[in-house]
Amino acid sequence: MTNLPAPLRRELEGEGLAPPATIVHVHRSHDGSRKLLVEIAGASRVETVLLPVVPNQGDDDAGFDDDAGFDDDDEPPDGAGTGTAGPTSGAPMTRVSQCISTQVGCAMGCVFCASGIAGLKRHMTAAEIVSQVWLGRRNLESGEALRNLVFMGMGEPLHNYDATVRAIRILTHPRGLALAPRRITVSTSGLVPEMRRFGEDLGGKVGLAISLHQADDAKRSQLMPINQRYPLRELMDAVRRYPLDRRRKVTIEYTLVAGQNDSPEDARRLGRLLAGMRVLVNLIPMNPIEHSPLGPPASPRVTEFQEALKRAGLLCFVRRRRGDDVAAACGQLVLEGERPNARFLSRQQRG
Repeated sequence: MTNLPAPLRRELEGEGLAPPATIVHVHRSHDGSRKLLVEIAGASRVETVLLPVVPNQGDDDAGFDDDAGFDDDDEPPDGAGTGTAGPTSGAPMTRVSQCISTQVGCAMGCVFCASGIAGLKRHMTAAEIVSQVWLGRRNLESGEALRNLVFMGMGEPLHNYDATVRAIRILTHPRGLALAPRRITVSTSGLVPEMRRFGEDLGGKVGLAISLHQADDAKRSQLMPINQRYPLRELMDAVRRYPLDRRRKVTIEYTLVAGQNDSPEDARRLGRLLAGMRVLVNLIPMNPIEHSPLGPPASPRVTEFQEALKRAGLLCFVRRRRGDDVAAACGQLVLEGERPNARFLSRQQRG
């Protein structure tokens, strides 16, 4: 509000009326994706990613863009979700997915994800979560429109339950950002009580994605410590009970880690675990992260795994790598300047 005197603006900022977040830097990838480094109150920094949907890329693109099982006829109203420039009249619209964060760091400790390197620093507020979307919309380019919103950035959304749900209510409210609930997907590593509560509170209108990554309890516990508290039997029961519309599916995210979960037997085990369930599987070859000796399997191994799941009757896509040249790819978002804590390093060595 530059029409106000500078002293008054400083006074208002001191009262907490300043924006909850600001962009520190925009990292642009050669593939069109942008990673926004965002500073929030208390000098904390998180990352959010804008991913333009590239048409005609086959299964890989569909695997990301259809995370929540969206229908093509469920487009936002004219002007909704667009940037300040917005698409020009009559011109084809480039659809953008945004990946947002819910925590500064993460407490889950998954060995293939950089967000938990330094552990959990703090929860984000609903205002800070929503502000990422507001900033993302302001950084859309001419002809782009925000289509999908995925809570798959830094942090475990359901660990920060109240702020996540409040943010979704603001994002979908007609007097908020007026996003369609069907265009939002929340990913969880498997917090079973919160999954049940989430389905009840939002009526299944918001998409659900499960970070699964193993179909064997002992092996999943090595990759994802949360499995020790909520093993696969409890998790799969919660997935079956999630109240999604019958036309939609729960997304199963499966990061392929070479030598850890990419064998033919792993594929057969996953097929048996998901048999008869309304799910689609997103295979994600692991994006290399600093401080970790783990990495993705070779392309033929990925293809073999996908074909095994298809033979088991599962809808399965391989997620195309996006933004990896600016560390914006899945699992690469990390607290700037933070070093890994002892627990993270210990899990890496065991992995």
